[in-house]
Amino acid sequence: MKVRRLTAPVGAVIEDIDVRKIDQETWAELNRLFCAHHVLVFPGQVLEPEDQMAFGRRWGSLVRHPYAGLDACPDIIELRNRGKRKDVNQHWHSDMTYNTAPPKLTMLYALETPEFGGDTAFANQELAYEALSDGFKGMVDQLRAIHTAEGLASLYGEDPASAPRAEHPVVRVHDETGRRALYVCRAFTRRFADWSREESVSLLDYLYQHSIRPEFQARHTWKVGDLAMWDNRSVLHFAVHDHADQSRVIHRLQVEGPVPA
Repeated sequence: MKVRRLTAPVGAVIEDIDVRKIDQETWAELNRLFCAHHVLVFPGQVLEPEDQMAFGRRWGSLVRHPYAGLDACPDIIELRNRGKRKDVNQHWHSDMTYNTAPPKLTMLYALETPEFGGDTAFANQELAYEALSDGFKGMVDQLRAIHTAEGLASLYGEDPASAPRAEHPVVRVHDETGRRALYVCRAFTRRFADWSREESVSLLDYLYQHSIRPEFQARHTWKVGDLAMWDNRSVLHFAVHDHADQSRVIHRLQVEGPVPA
């Protein structure tokens, strides 16, 4: 297989590999690359849902989305372009941080792609943490935050009061590398633990803006057959809706991770 960098801040493209046919030694090397680059893209794959799920299970148990999933394969969510006004992914986030043990990785497989646009953007949260001053790091290292799926539940017509919620550290230590990363996102982080919503807003807004500075970012332009996976422990992502009504169909799954620490 061939490896080339996507950008300096984040990402690598892995070419000349069929993810349906990898041995344990190859998987170990892919996991090393994943921990180093946070985002891996495998072009030119030909996958059925069962193949994508089998590859996902190389990294751990699959975790289902609380409000979506294919009838035949509930571990997979089908993402379709329903128009910008109905797109719920137009924000920077880490997936399902409202779970006590959020997914450590998300994996997307492209079945239909637009002629232009429809990229997925990524922001390296280890770089975002490293760019903070020592004094600021000392403060956020001590903070924990409340994450909730209340807004997501409302979008799916579910009762927000029953939506999952969890408390996590604002700075997360990667369980495999030991590196530290910011772990908040505008989509699901509600407030700091033991702080009111009003007290939390200004500091959270600063962290949201800081965490997505251009020098932390990369973008992937999708082609049919692309399989991409990213590390939710250290990366934020954003589905850019700039492809109007052009078709974009992607299958998504998540792999369960540890409780953030």
